[in-house]
Amino acid sequence: MANVTSSVDLDAIAVENFQKYLRIPTVHPNINYDGCVQFLEDYAKNLNLELSVIRCLPDKPVVVITLLGANPHLPSILLNSHMDVVPVDEENWTHAPFAAEIDEDGNIFARGAQDTKCLGIQYLEAIRRLILDDAVLNRTIHVSFVPDEEIGGKEGMKLFVLSPEFKNLNVGFALDEGAPSTKEEFFVFNSEKYGWKFAIHCPGTPGHGCFMFDNTPGEKVRYVLNKFYELREKSMARFKEFSDYGDIITVNLTMMQLCIQGGVQNNIIPSEFVIVLDTRIPPMVDEQEWEGTITKWCQEAGEDVWIEYYLKESVTPITKLDSNIFWEAFKKTIGGKGELKVQTMPGCTDARYLRQQGIPVLGFSPNNGTPIRAHADDEFLNVQVFLKGIVTYYDILQAMANV
Repeated sequence: MANVTSSVDLDAIAVENFQKYLRIPTVHPNINYDGCVQFLEDYAKNLNLELSVIRCLPDKPVVVITLLGANPHLPSILLNSHMDVVPVDEENWTHAPFAAEIDEDGNIFARGAQDTKCLGIQYLEAIRRLILDDAVLNRTIHVSFVPDEEIGGKEGMKLFVLSPEFKNLNVGFALDEGAPSTKEEFFVFNSEKYGWKFAIHCPGTPGHGCFMFDNTPGEKVRYVLNKFYELREKSMARFKEFSDYGDIITVNLTMMQLCIQGGVQNNIIPSEFVIVLDTRIPPMVDEQEWEGTITKWCQEAGEDVWIEYYLKESVTPITKLDSNIFWEAFKKTIGGKGELKVQTMPGCTDARYLRQQGIPVLGFSPNNGTPIRAHADDEFLNVQVFLKGIVTYYDILQAMANV
């Protein structure tokens, strides 16, 4: 590592750059990424690193910053994070969400402080320290900043991995976003769930509310919801026992719709109810088996009940850890810093698009011992946690780039 005096300066530079990045409001919807691109171009120039901007779509840039290795023919290491952030309700924030203010406890408040602007800066500041220490790295390291992860990545990473520019990166292993831990441990995600979101249409006999007809929409909705909520209760019980969202099917009712002709009144049995569900399924659950279960429940609910799929993802390959030389290097490096817990990512990230290309990926955050505030009001990351994460990446990159 650099000497103590220069470390103080480097910490100040890192925090300042983190604040600058957080102050660029890349918030959905209708993001203009130009500010991010300019910021990263200046960053790469300051570090004397190569930079390229790939535009699979004109307004969806992917920025790649490259540190060449001593043996660039070897498969490279990709460090990925996303530039976009989710919306905010400013009334519920005690600090302006894009001011990147630091409070008396050293907490930096801003949307994206945890998800995932911290990672992008931690990558680059670890590389800065490697350069200053004249570290010799055999493999090339690419740092990618992608758009639109928070809305599924269909116009970001999904297109990028299919581009000739991506193929030219010769990626052999990648790190992507993970999740902080409230304890002194690290979560490592080598797989993630696949998401299915769908509407279940329950048509039936309409009529006056004073009568009791057979085959009403409400009866069908009750049956279907009972099935899903029985599954939800089982998942909740398993979660309470093992505290692992990645191991369970998550089920949430997100919308209820009323579909009739002629208006809505409290004394009319409608011709149809529609319920919308968001489900996330672990990769060990077979897709056909899951679809068969849903279909069976709908058939049992009554005639003409049908499913309208909004999102129907496929199982994403699991990154195998056995005989994985990069995992061995990663594990050896992190092992002395805290306990490692290998899990399935409970949500969806851009890592799935990399895994679909046969690239092994680990989802990881070095920011342990911190409250989880991603997507929440008053999202923050402590300065000391942020700086410690840079040192963690410094060690990881040396180990993996010299496998």
